[in-house]
Amino acid sequence: MAPNPQCAALAAAKERKGWSYGQIATAIGQSEQHVIDICTGKSTPTTSEFNALAKVLDITSPPPADAAHATK
Repeated sequence: MAPNPQCAALAAAKERKGWSYGQIATAIGQSEQHVIDICTGKSTPTTSEFNALAKVLDITSPPPADAAHATK
C-alpha cells in the first residue's frame, strides 16, 4: 500500500477525487513511483509537475510558502 501524501491538502484532494497514485501519474504523464515520491516528500517537483498535480486534483488554493511546498 502506498503511503499517504505529506501535504494535508494534497491528501484531502486525492481522497476527495478518489484517485490512486497510478491514476494521477497517468493524468500528468509521469511514473507512479515518481508521483509517490513527490507526494510523500522524497522528491522535489518541478513547478510544472506541482501545477499539474494541483490541476488534476482540482486544487485551486495557493500552496503555503514553506519548504514542504517548494519546487525546483
